[in-house]
Amino acid sequence: MEDDGKTPFGAIVVVEGDIVGEGATSVVELRDPTPHAEVMALRHAGAKLGRHLFDDGVMYASSEPCPMCLVACYWARIPRLIFGASSHDVATHGFEDLRSTETSPSRSNAGRFARTSLRTRSVCRLSTFSEHGGQAARTGRAQVLTAISGAGGTLAHTDVHA
Repeated sequence: MEDDGKTPFGAIVVVEGDIVGEGATSVVELRDPTPHAEVMALRHAGAKLGRHLFDDGVMYASSEPCPMCLVACYWARIPRLIFGASSHDVATHGFEDLRSTETSPSRSNAGRFARTSLRTRSVCRLSTFSEHGGQAARTGRAQVLTAISGAGGTLAHTDVHA
């Protein structure tokens, strides 16, 4: 299956136990540097709920958000963000997440990073994507979103307003 430049990143916004926003990275397909999975999930949640603030929500992401996505969560007042793969995992599989992470292998707070099946699945998707030149990313995103939706609070997380 051709993925037309799609990448294996996904995110969801959950409010009161319901998925209210889903997003997948669309940077290449839209030729726009901003439609990362987290931003797209926030946009979808906003359209669905008719609001832009989610102080009652949780963001689940397949990987540690980049600074732009973290700030988007901050501005949307998302109080908790849970992710699978670390920024180091993302960089290891060929994504230029942040060149400034060369001095720090991860933006994650190592003491709060949990090794879970979501991290394993997220890293597996990154690996498959990089090994196959972008093939099978769409299926990978669906699997990661499925894993995210059932993951609960057992993953690495960032309290956005800590």
